[in-house]
Amino acid sequence: MTFVLIFLVAVFGSMVTEAAISRRHERALRAMGAIEPPNDVYGAMRWAYPLCFVLIAVESRVATGWTGSLPSTVSISGAGAILFGVAKILKWWAMATLGTRWTFRVLVLPDTPLIRGGPYRYLRHPNYLAVVGEIAGAAAALRAPLTGVVSVLGFGALMRRRIIVEEQGIPD
Repeated sequence: MTFVLIFLVAVFGSMVTEAAISRRHERALRAMGAIEPPNDVYGAMRWAYPLCFVLIAVESRVATGWTGSLPSTVSISGAGAILFGVAKILKWWAMATLGTRWTFRVLVLPDTPLIRGGPYRYLRHPNYLAVVGEIAGAAAALRAPLTGVVSVLGFGALMRRRIIVEEQGIPD
Protein backbone atom coordinates (compact mmCIF):
# COMPACT_ATOMS: atom_id res chain seq x y z
CA MET A 1 0.00 0.00 0.00
CA THR A 2 2.88 2.38 0.73
CA PHE A 3 4.22 2.07 -2.83
CA VAL A 4 0.76 2.88 -4.22
CA LEU A 5 0.47 6.00 -2.05
CA ILE A 6 3.98 7.21 -2.87
CA PHE A 7 3.35 6.62 -6.57
CA LEU A 8 0.02 8.49 -6.46
CA VAL A 9 1.61 11.43 -4.64
CA ALA A 10 4.23 11.59 -7.41
CA VAL A 11 1.57 11.34 -10.14
CA PHE A 12 -0.77 13.95 -8.70
CA GLY A 13 2.08 16.20 -7.56
CA SER A 14 3.35 16.37 -11.12
CA MET A 15 -0.21 17.02 -12.38
CA VAL A 16 -0.59 19.98 -10.03
CA THR A 17 2.76 21.38 -11.16
CA GLU A 18 1.88 20.92 -14.83
CA ALA A 19 -1.54 22.56 -14.29
CA ALA A 20 0.10 25.63 -12.74
CA ILE A 21 2.56 25.89 -15.63
CA SER A 22 -0.27 25.47 -18.14
CA ARG A 23 -2.36 28.24 -16.55
CA ARG A 24 0.60 30.64 -16.58
CA HIS A 25 1.37 29.84 -20.23
CA GLU A 26 -2.29 30.10 -21.19
CA ARG A 27 -2.51 33.65 -19.83
CA ALA A 28 0.66 34.62 -21.70
CA LEU A 29 -0.52 33.08 -24.97
CA ARG A 30 -3.94 34.73 -24.79
CA ALA A 31 -2.21 38.09 -24.14
CA MET A 32 -0.19 37.51 -27.33
CA GLY A 33 -3.38 36.87 -29.34
CA ALA A 34 -3.51 33.06 -29.33
CA ILE A 35 -6.64 31.49 -30.77
CA GLU A 36 -8.38 28.42 -29.36
CA PRO A 37 -9.73 26.24 -32.18
CA PRO A 38 -13.32 24.99 -31.82
CA ASN A 39 -14.32 21.43 -30.88
CA ASP A 40 -11.46 20.72 -28.49
CA VAL A 41 -11.96 17.80 -26.12
CA TYR A 42 -10.17 19.56 -23.25
CA GLY A 43 -13.31 19.45 -21.08
CA ALA A 44 -13.32 15.65 -21.20
CA MET A 45 -9.55 15.34 -20.94
CA ARG A 46 -9.32 17.44 -17.79
CA TRP A 47 -11.29 14.88 -15.78
CA ALA A 48 -10.43 11.70 -17.75
CA TYR A 49 -6.65 11.99 -17.27
CA PRO A 50 -6.65 12.10 -13.45
CA LEU A 51 -9.50 9.57 -13.36
CA CYS A 52 -7.32 7.07 -15.24
CA PHE A 53 -4.79 7.14 -12.41
CA VAL A 54 -7.43 6.93 -9.68
CA LEU A 55 -9.00 3.88 -11.34
CA ILE A 56 -5.59 2.29 -11.84
CA ALA A 57 -4.95 2.71 -8.10
CA VAL A 58 -8.36 1.25 -7.25
CA GLU A 59 -7.73 -1.82 -9.41
CA SER A 60 -4.31 -2.14 -7.83
CA ARG A 61 -5.88 -2.40 -4.40
CA VAL A 62 -8.86 -4.68 -5.18
CA ALA A 63 -7.46 -7.02 -7.80
CA THR A 64 -6.63 -10.48 -6.57
CA GLY A 65 -3.74 -12.37 -8.04
CA TRP A 66 -1.70 -9.21 -8.66
CA THR A 67 -0.82 -8.52 -5.05
CA GLY A 68 2.15 -10.84 -4.72
CA SER A 69 5.52 -10.67 -6.40
CA LEU A 70 5.82 -12.20 -9.84
CA PRO A 71 8.29 -15.02 -10.47
CA SER A 72 10.58 -12.95 -12.67
CA THR A 73 14.00 -11.42 -12.50
CA VAL A 74 12.54 -8.12 -13.70
CA SER A 75 9.83 -6.63 -11.55
CA ILE A 76 6.78 -5.50 -13.52
CA SER A 77 6.23 -2.78 -10.95
CA GLY A 78 9.81 -1.58 -11.32
CA ALA A 79 9.61 -1.64 -15.11
CA GLY A 80 6.33 0.30 -14.94
CA ALA A 81 7.88 2.91 -12.66
CA ILE A 82 10.81 3.26 -15.07
CA LEU A 83 8.42 3.62 -18.04
CA PHE A 84 6.47 6.26 -16.13
CA GLY A 85 9.72 8.12 -15.35
CA VAL A 86 10.93 8.00 -18.96
CA ALA A 87 7.52 9.24 -20.12
CA LYS A 88 7.73 12.14 -17.67
CA ILE A 89 11.19 13.02 -18.97
CA LEU A 90 9.84 13.05 -22.55
CA LYS A 91 6.88 15.19 -21.48
CA TRP A 92 9.08 17.71 -19.65
CA TRP A 93 11.43 17.80 -22.65
CA ALA A 94 8.45 18.62 -24.88
CA MET A 95 7.27 21.24 -22.38
CA ALA A 96 10.71 22.84 -22.18
CA THR A 97 11.02 22.87 -25.97
CA LEU A 98 7.63 24.54 -26.42
CA GLY A 99 8.25 26.98 -23.57
CA THR A 100 5.28 29.31 -23.10
CA ARG A 101 3.54 27.65 -26.04
CA TRP A 102 2.89 24.51 -23.95
CA THR A 103 -0.54 24.37 -22.28
CA PHE A 104 -3.27 21.86 -21.55
CA ARG A 105 -5.47 23.74 -24.02
CA VAL A 106 -4.93 24.02 -27.75
CA LEU A 107 -3.89 27.65 -28.24
CA VAL A 108 -2.49 28.67 -31.61
CA LEU A 109 -0.47 31.82 -32.19
CA PRO A 110 -1.30 33.15 -35.68
CA ASP A 111 1.63 33.58 -38.04
CA THR A 112 3.94 31.61 -35.77
CA PRO A 113 5.79 28.59 -37.19
CA LEU A 114 5.59 25.17 -35.60
CA ILE A 115 8.33 24.22 -33.18
CA ARG A 116 10.65 21.72 -34.84
CA GLY A 117 13.37 21.35 -32.21
CA GLY A 118 13.79 19.07 -29.21
CA PRO A 119 11.61 15.96 -29.39
CA TYR A 120 9.55 17.63 -32.14
CA ARG A 121 12.52 16.97 -34.40
CA TYR A 122 11.62 13.27 -34.20
CA LEU A 123 7.89 13.17 -33.42
CA ARG A 124 4.96 15.37 -34.35
CA HIS A 125 3.24 14.89 -30.95
CA PRO A 126 5.79 13.73 -28.35
CA ASN A 127 3.67 14.98 -25.45
CA TYR A 128 0.91 12.52 -26.34
CA LEU A 129 3.34 9.64 -26.58
CA ALA A 130 4.52 10.64 -23.12
CA VAL A 131 0.94 10.60 -21.78
CA VAL A 132 0.45 7.05 -23.11
CA GLY A 133 3.72 6.09 -21.39
CA GLU A 134 2.58 7.67 -18.13
CA ILE A 135 -0.70 5.76 -18.11
CA ALA A 136 0.84 2.46 -19.22
CA GLY A 137 3.73 2.88 -16.79
CA ALA A 138 1.40 3.62 -13.88
CA ALA A 139 -0.76 0.61 -14.74
CA ALA A 140 2.29 -1.67 -14.83
CA ALA A 141 3.83 -0.14 -11.70
CA LEU A 142 0.62 -0.56 -9.75
CA ARG A 143 -0.28 -3.86 -11.43
CA ALA A 144 -3.58 -2.79 -12.89
CA PRO A 145 -3.63 -4.37 -16.36
CA LEU A 146 -7.35 -4.09 -17.10
CA THR A 147 -7.68 -0.44 -16.12
CA GLY A 148 -4.38 0.29 -17.82
CA VAL A 149 -5.55 -1.04 -21.17
CA VAL A 150 -8.96 0.64 -20.89
CA SER A 151 -7.30 3.93 -19.87
CA VAL A 152 -4.76 3.87 -22.70
CA LEU A 153 -7.47 3.10 -25.25
CA GLY A 154 -10.01 5.56 -23.84
CA PHE A 155 -7.62 8.43 -23.30
CA GLY A 156 -5.94 7.53 -26.58
CA ALA A 157 -9.26 8.10 -28.35
CA LEU A 158 -9.51 11.54 -26.74
CA MET A 159 -5.94 12.34 -27.79
CA ARG A 160 -6.71 11.26 -31.34
CA ARG A 161 -9.64 13.69 -31.44
CA ARG A 162 -7.40 16.34 -29.87
CA ILE A 163 -4.75 15.89 -32.55
CA ILE A 164 -7.39 16.47 -35.24
CA VAL A 165 -8.36 19.74 -33.52
CA GLU A 166 -4.70 20.76 -33.26
CA GLU A 167 -3.98 19.97 -36.90
CA GLN A 168 -7.04 21.91 -38.05
CA GLY A 169 -6.11 24.84 -35.80
CA ILE A 170 -2.69 25.31 -37.35
CA PRO A 171 -2.85 28.43 -39.53
CA ASP A 172 -2.03 28.09 -43.23
